[in-house]
Amino acid sequence: MNRIKLFVFAIAALACPASVMAAHEMQTDSTEAKEEIDVNEIIGHHIADAHSWNIFGYTNSDGEKVELTIPLPVITYYKGDVLVRLSSAFEEEAVVEHNGLYYKMHHGKIYMTNAAGDIETDENGPINERPLDISITRNVVSMFMSVALLLLIFIGAARAYRKSSVPRGGNAMVETLVLFVKDIADEQIGKEKSDKFAPYILTLFFFIWINNIIGLIPFFPGGSNLSGNISFTGILAVFTFLTTAIFASKSYWKHNLTVPGIPFPMKFLLVPIEIVSMFTKPFTLLIRLLANVTGGHIIILSLLSMIFITQSYVMTIPSVLLSLVIFVLELIFGALQAYIFALLSSLYIGLAVKDEEHED
Repeated sequence: MNRIKLFVFAIAALACPASVMAAHEMQTDSTEAKEEIDVNEIIGHHIADAHSWNIFGYTNSDGEKVELTIPLPVITYYKGDVLVRLSSAFEEEAVVEHNGLYYKMHHGKIYMTNAAGDIETDENGPINERPLDISITRNVVSMFMSVALLLLIFIGAARAYRKSSVPRGGNAMVETLVLFVKDIADEQIGKEKSDKFAPYILTLFFFIWINNIIGLIPFFPGGSNLSGNISFTGILAVFTFLTTAIFASKSYWKHNLTVPGIPFPMKFLLVPIEIVSMFTKPFTLLIRLLANVTGGHIIILSLLSMIFITQSYVMTIPSVLLSLVIFVLELIFGALQAYIFALLSSLYIGLAVKDEEHED
């Protein structure tokens, strides 16, 4: 069984960014008196954001779990008090004192406590006050890396064009992708107006795609789940909504707020529907990207967990093979989700900026 576990652990590194640590934890847990594995907790831990970056973990000769992590800055604000500490100061739920105030990290969240670090709870969880948390978490660092990669790729491509108008090597691929996304903007918005919005659509596509790729890298500095974070997808959806609202034509607002061409009594029904649809469109962008990216990670981790839950040789090959299939699909869906987000954003913007006159 040990050889099979080592085999699964090696394949897991190729199957999912979070599965390396997850598979190892499942393996360790399964050897401790065959205790029941809490799959929900393990999966939730690996798809959630964190105040530190877990590089690797192992069990030493004494049977103790040892984890190699990079602590990240914890930055909070509470009633005029600004706390800046590395997350290592909060390890093992230690209480951190600053200017007479006490802070404690509990299940990845910072709470205000007393000197003893007491966390009061009710049926809904902790009820302690929480400071404003603006920490540099793992997802934030991953986002900074994606921005740096975007700048590196496109500044390098721009400099190459100054030397030669004929793209070569990686620049040729970049140009092909740029023209592909530009065609999306031209088709959905119109060639006469797409130049104004093409930079935004291009940024959306490459930003989402690069973050999806980073999330699929099975080792540091990959493995984050930024595209599966509701704050990330929500902000991108808000940007599309604001772009649509700010640059919308008069006919767009006339159509949504007055619905011309229908009997007046029907306006009381259709106008609210049109207004609600203005908000549901970006909401669908948020949910689609969030659900597809997170769902793939959950499926892979669930498949791998079946090996350690059943403790059966029979489950090893199908679980690993299915995990690899899902991983390949995630590679495809990573680009597909970026394409869909850019396409729908272009469609919504195109519908808003079109000048159409309605006859009553």
